[in-house]
Amino acid sequence: MNIVITGASSGIGRETVKAFCKDGNHTIIAIARNSEKLKSLQEECASINSAAKIIPISFDLSLIEQISELQKKISEKINFIDILINNAGILINKPFEEFSFQEVKNSYTINVYAPIFLIQALLPMMEKNKSSHIVNISSMGGFQGSAKFKGLSAYSSSKAAIANLTECLAEELISKNVFLNCLALGAVQTEMLSKAFPEYTAPVNAVQMADYIKDFALNGSRFFNGKIIPVSLSTP
Repeated sequence: MNIVITGASSGIGRETVKAFCKDGNHTIIAIARNSEKLKSLQEECASINSAAKIIPISFDLSLIEQISELQKKISEKINFIDILINNAGILINKPFEEFSFQEVKNSYTINVYAPIFLIQALLPMMEKNKSSHIVNISSMGGFQGSAKFKGLSAYSSSKAAIANLTECLAEELISKNVFLNCLALGAVQTEMLSKAFPEYTAPVNAVQMADYIKDFALNGSRFFNGKIIPVSLSTP
């Protein structure tokens, strides 16, 4: 399969690339800003399974107006896309009254606008398949009715937006045989979480969550479309 994963240089994204690498002879487009981390990921995956092909593409998803250039780079490597995982995200832990305009804008740019315009840009490559699956990564913080935490208003509201986008696009794109689902993840021990909550230890690590995401991306569209699925050990 041809698989595109954003936010691939660290945390859940990096481990998801490795999970697909172990799975077989997939071609995986790994997208992130940090080219050095992408290079080390490519080398690590080559030592795990030489049959899998890892193609690193360094790109800053905050540059929304240049996403067409990212699409061009991807189309030079593969002709179609089976799976797109919108994993890249930014988390800021800060009291609501202290947020700057730029901080809120950055949160929505990476967590909402980038997935919107990346899906739009890559849609022609997904339509070439009989069935393609887009998996948007949200958070329990954006899951309606779940417990909320202080300091995460920008993050959680942006993750709620990507969840609703999933429901809307699932209805709009079903005629093109493009399926969309959204995973609302509970706390996962990653660099991003540790930076935002240095004294907290999550009950799930990135490797465990990556294995779940991989399996869901491969099989979830057989049973779900337009669904917001909580992936958490706690009750919402």
